[in-house]
Amino acid sequence: MKLTIAADHGGFELKKFLLEWLSAKGYEVNDSGNLIFDADDDYPDFTIEACKNMISGNADRAIIICGSGVGACIAANKIKGIRASVCHDSYSAHQGVEHDGMNVLCLGARIIGTELTKEIVIAFLNAEFIEEERFIRRLNKIKELDK
Repeated sequence: MKLTIAADHGGFELKKFLLEWLSAKGYEVNDSGNLIFDADDDYPDFTIEACKNMISGNADRAIIICGSGVGACIAANKIKGIRASVCHDSYSAHQGVEHDGMNVLCLGARIIGTELTKEIVIAFLNAEFIEEERFIRRLNKIKELDK
């Protein structure tokens, strides 16, 4: 699975941790920025970059990190084809993919630590959309909003 990860200054250290950890686990991981720590950077810049990488097919899923995860989530969901959610527990991380077709995981580095992050990320990455009529029907209604 190809991944793209992005973070502003609030998520920079957690992103560095995830890049190393996921690469060691055999994932192909693209760093969508910020590539250097900049206390004055803005989460939309890196959120947009990660989402563009995913929409263009350069990644299967994206992980975006800011201080709370909220700003990154709001920005990501403005982009056509993106279904992002803040998840700070493993149930939401896999259920969001399985039932709702979530393709972007947003994390708050000031909310969770590395061990919980690993659990959440693995739940997100191991989940697949469940092809049941009710989930397909709901996802199609969400896709209509992109038009």
